[in-house]
Amino acid sequence: MEQAAGCPAVGGSYPQKNAEILSSQYGINLFLAGLLLTFAWAVHAVGISKSHLLSYLITLMLIQLLWMLWYLCRSCTQRRLIRDKDTHAGARWLKCGITLFAVITLILDSFKIGYYIDFSNCLSPTEGIFPVTHAVHTILQVYFLWCHAKDVIQSFKTLERFGVIHSVFTNLLLWTNGVLTESKHQLNEHKERLITLGFGNITIVLDDHAPQCNCTTTTLCSIFSQGIYYLYPFNIEYHILASTMLYVLWKNIGRKVEHHQQNKTPFKFHGITVGMIFGLIVLTSTIAIVVVYLIQIGGSKIKSELALTMFYLHAIFVLALMCTAGVVALLIYRLEDRSLDNSKNPARKLDAELLVGTAAGSWLLSWGSILAIICAQGHPKYTWYNLPYSVLVIIEKYIQNLFIIESIHREQEKVNDDIKTLRIVTISRGSTLSLTPLYKEIYNGRAARDNGDIPCLFKGSICGRENDGAGVAREETSQDNNLVMHSSSDFSFYSRNSVTNNKRRILKNIAAFLFLCNLSLWIPPAFGCRPEYDNGLEEIVFGFEPWIIVVNLAMPFSIFYRMHSAASLFEVNCKT
Repeated sequence: MEQAAGCPAVGGSYPQKNAEILSSQYGINLFLAGLLLTFAWAVHAVGISKSHLLSYLITLMLIQLLWMLWYLCRSCTQRRLIRDKDTHAGARWLKCGITLFAVITLILDSFKIGYYIDFSNCLSPTEGIFPVTHAVHTILQVYFLWCHAKDVIQSFKTLERFGVIHSVFTNLLLWTNGVLTESKHQLNEHKERLITLGFGNITIVLDDHAPQCNCTTTTLCSIFSQGIYYLYPFNIEYHILASTMLYVLWKNIGRKVEHHQQNKTPFKFHGITVGMIFGLIVLTSTIAIVVVYLIQIGGSKIKSELALTMFYLHAIFVLALMCTAGVVALLIYRLEDRSLDNSKNPARKLDAELLVGTAAGSWLLSWGSILAIICAQGHPKYTWYNLPYSVLVIIEKYIQNLFIIESIHREQEKVNDDIKTLRIVTISRGSTLSLTPLYKEIYNGRAARDNGDIPCLFKGSICGRENDGAGVAREETSQDNNLVMHSSSDFSFYSRNSVTNNKRRILKNIAAFLFLCNLSLWIPPAFGCRPEYDNGLEEIVFGFEPWIIVVNLAMPFSIFYRMHSAASLFEVNCKT
């Protein structure tokens, strides 16, 4: 009887499981078709032009727009229905971050429109339609994520699975298109600099997709063409963030959510001054290093070698500090006895998988550099700095991943209800007051005010003051010989609480410092400061084209890792 009763429930899950499998396969095929089309355009395949790729992307964006409009309209008609929400998904700071990237993406689209207008005589109409469609897509998608990123969809589940997964892979293809376009631009600049470093034996062939006509306004064309490539890093981050938020929405479809109130964890600057100061110093110095690097590299062989040496020394110092901070944080965790939260959480699981998965990009580049240094016959002086740099990149990501993943899985500290009642006896002017408020009441400043007795909590000390109603002669009262007596258990509790607060303060400072350091290390590769290109040693060992392929495949993941780590560390700081 039990098996017969259980069969319908089990059988009822099969259609939804099939819908999940079918929708995921639909999305993968959608992505692979677009990926091959992108690759064909990149290698100048016969019969494939940029207009074909853009037409495919425009079609995907229009389908997603129709689905989002349908979902928004349906949500408006069902506003009064109580919907399940995943409180862990779509955090407010994440929405603010994607909004910032979206605004810069809209500026990028306006630059592309201006660029098309100036070169309209020889550009395909799709190059004008694409930025307009992309701008509308960006605006509606950000609104959709702000309003519905936390939704747990329980109706039209099969249809919604296809709509959401279509949106996920549309954003991934737009991310791929942005990465490829930006990488081709960086590669052209790299090829021009190689001769400066003395690697003239490498064949230099520029991959030029420039329009074959003159610009109507030379000054504006220069501004648009140069500005576009400085804005691409933000566009790339926007699409990868959007795809991750949509993926969590897809995983939540049909999910049973436990109804419990999540504690809000707002970000506060209080108590993280040290971490912020050191982090801002690293951020400022990194920006200065990037500016000098981009000015010096390619100027002459001596200037290029000095720029590379300067970059490596700065990066080694920063990575060593980050390793030290991560080790300290892990040691503090080992000293604490706190359980881990193993409840089902798609957003947290995705965060951990992305950290490890995208770190593999940097590890691949680092091991390639280490192997090149070992196998190379000649070693210019600046290449030796690449060895400790590559080793530290591997170690730092390993330690940081451990710290972040353990932090997001740790349960938040709760006030223990079994703590003994604090006994405070205040002897003043010959009168004795016995106050016994609970610890939670004292901690929150809401001690019982019976008989006018108001206990107060100061940094590490608790005192009880007698309120005589008139508040007469406070200075005189403070000069009296008051005696505060605590039991031995109270003192041990105070010491434990003080140690816990100190650990918490150290962890918050470490998280703030690592947050700013990851932002700092995101800037160099995102804006063209890539020693993996300019070092030159790897191209000699592995060959120019094989190493460039490795760099172009691994670099986007390395860049995304830094931004994703910064976002995760921001969450860690809020939860600590």
